[in-house]
Amino acid sequence: MKILLVDGTVFGTKTGAILRQIEQYITEYNSDLELEILYFADLKHQILDGSPLNEDMKMMIQKFEEADGYIISTPIYQASIPGVLKNAFDMLDPKAMRYKPVSMVANGGTYQHHLVVENQLRPILDYFRCLVTPNYVYTHASDFDENDNIIDESIHTRLRELAYVFVQYCKLSETLPDNK
Repeated sequence: MKILLVDGTVFGTKTGAILRQIEQYITEYNSDLELEILYFADLKHQILDGSPLNEDMKMMIQKFEEADGYIISTPIYQASIPGVLKNAFDMLDPKAMRYKPVSMVANGGTYQHHLVVENQLRPILDYFRCLVTPNYVYTHASDFDENDNIIDESIHTRLRELAYVFVQYCKLSETLPDNK
């Protein structure tokens, strides 16, 4: 199974650090999964406005379509997910992520913004009819050291649990209809 770990921002490095940690934990539970991190910061983004898509956007869409599961990592800015992440979802066919497992992780500068994951990101993934795991992890800037290493052991525990549940959802998804 191909798993796409999506760093859904063009700014900062904490969301990528979270994904690299999850990548390690998923590999511990199932080393047969093919994991790839897609860093939005490496892509030339364009607004979905009807004009022809550039090569980076075509590649991004292809990676989403070919993946069998996703870990979506996003910062929370101004009590919202970044526009670049929402724009990416807007480019996808509504069936692209159907019945595929997805876990969500986020990072923010305030403790109150954890609800953005439930109130904004989950409804988008529900629209795509993803198999969204019931657990998500929200991290605060204080959970990292100056090199973006996660220093809070409770965050590691929750990321391990998220990885375990995600791997179980991957197994479940193998029995569901293929939308390709």
